[in-house]
Formats: sequence, structure tokens, C-alpha cells
Amino acid sequence: QVQLVESGGGLVQAGGSLRLSCAASGSTFRRRFMGWFRQAPGKEREFVSAINWSFSTTYLADSVKGRFTIARDDVKKTVDLQMNSLKPEDTAVYFCAVTTNFSASDPKRYEYWGQGTQVTVSS
Repeated sequence: QVQLVESGGGLVQAGGSLRLSCAASGSTFRRRFMGWFRQAPGKEREFVSAINWSFSTTYLADSVKGRFTIARDDVKKTVDLQMNSLKPEDTAVYFCAVTTNFSASDPKRYEYWGQGTQVTVSS
């Protein structure tokens, strides 16, 4: 059983930065990936980034590569998503998630989800 809480969302102008944090608690024995997904109104939930929990291998969607980074913080027990050079197209509710499976980017394979945090980027 895993519980996830996101924080760090807010309003920012285009070109600005935000850092999202996902605090995870519960069992970690079967954790494979912790991921970030986003969903804009009327759109499907979209993969943003993920990190392999054991080895810190990172994955980024092409749409955010070069702008976003994902990293573990073992002191805070969080996975953080640093978002730079934000664009209006990045506006969405951002969710963190955990999967015990071996798929890093498929939201259908993630079992545990946070409540989401709103990111709004104005032009």
C-alpha cells in the first residue's frame, strides 16, 4: 500500500519555473517506478516523467525533455519534478503515481495515485 501527496503547484508566467514534490509513504518493497503524469481538460492523462526507484534511471517525455528534470530526494523521501521554461501548454493537473510493474510511461499500469496539483502557466 502506497500513499502519495503532491505539492508545489501554482500559477506561473510562461518561461518561469516550478518544482513539484511527491511525498510517498507505505510499502516500497515492490516499487518500480515513480512517475509524473498530467491531465488537461478534455485530454487524456499524459506521461511526463518517471524515475526507477531502485536505480534512479530517469525517463522524460519528449515534450518536456530539456526543460524538466526528475530526481529522488532521499532525505525528504520525495520525488521532485523541476519544471523550467514553462509553457502555457504545460498547464494541467499534475499527478504523481507509483507502479509495481515494469512500465514507466503507461498510466494504465500505475496502481497508486496522488490527488493532483494544479499547474497553470500564463502567457
